[in-house]
Amino acid sequence: MKRYIFPVALAFGLIVGSASAQAAEEGGLLPAGTNVQDQASLQRGAKLFFNYCVGCHSLKYMRYSRIASDLGLSEQEVMQNLNFTGARFEDPVVSHMPADLATKWFGKAPPDLSLEVSAKTADWVYTYLNTFYLDPHSPVGWNNTTLPNAAMPFPLWELQGMQTAEMKPAKPGEDPAVEKLVLSQPGKLTPAQYQQATRDLTSFLEYASEPVALERHHYGIWVLLFLAFFTLLAAMLKKEYWKDVH
Repeated sequence: MKRYIFPVALAFGLIVGSASAQAAEEGGLLPAGTNVQDQASLQRGAKLFFNYCVGCHSLKYMRYSRIASDLGLSEQEVMQNLNFTGARFEDPVVSHMPADLATKWFGKAPPDLSLEVSAKTADWVYTYLNTFYLDPHSPVGWNNTTLPNAAMPFPLWELQGMQTAEMKPAKPGEDPAVEKLVLSQPGKLTPAQYQQATRDLTSFLEYASEPVALERHHYGIWVLLFLAFFTLLAAMLKKEYWKDVH
C-alpha cells in the first residue's frame, strides 16, 4: 500500500499545479517570474519604488533600517538614495501625501502596499503594471485592463511609454471590451527592459509582503541537513536495536 502513496501524491500535485497555471492563464495574468533571492533585483525594485511610488503609497510595515539590512545596503546609501521624505533611518516607510488631499485628487487615499503581493499575488501586480493604457474618458486620463476604472494615474509612463487600446466589436447591449494594447509612443525603456523593471518592482513588493522569507530560505538549508543527519542516526539506531531480535 505504501508504495502507491508517493505516485498518487505526485500525480495530485501535478494536477493541482496544472489547474492553477491554467486558471492564471485564463484569468489573463502574466507570469511575473520574480525571485526574492536575487538581491540585485530587489535593489533595483527598491529604487523604482522610492522614485515612482512612495510619493503616494506607503510601506508602513517596513523600516528603512530593515530594507538596508535585507538588501545589503548601508545606512548612507539608503538615506541618500531611497529616503525622500525626511524620515529617520529607524522609521517606517510612510508617504507624506495627506490623506484628505489624496481623496480629493483621486477619489480615495492610495492604499498601503506592504501586503499588496500577499493579497493579490505577484502575477497580478506584475500584470497590473504592464496593462495601463490611455483613456480620454477616465478622470485621470488612464485606465487598466487588470483593474478597470482604476483611480490611479500611471506613474511609470515615461519608462514604458504610452499604450492605447484596440477594442473588440461590441454586440448590441454590451459594453465595448479591450482586445489588445498597442504601444503607440515608446518610453525611455524598450519593452523587454520595461518588463524587467516591473519584474524588479514586483520582486521588491513581494519581499516587502514577507521579508522573513529571506531568512526562512536560509534556515531551510540547515533544517534539511538536520533532518538528513537525524534520519541517518535513526536508521543506525534502529539497526543496532533490532540486530539481536530474530
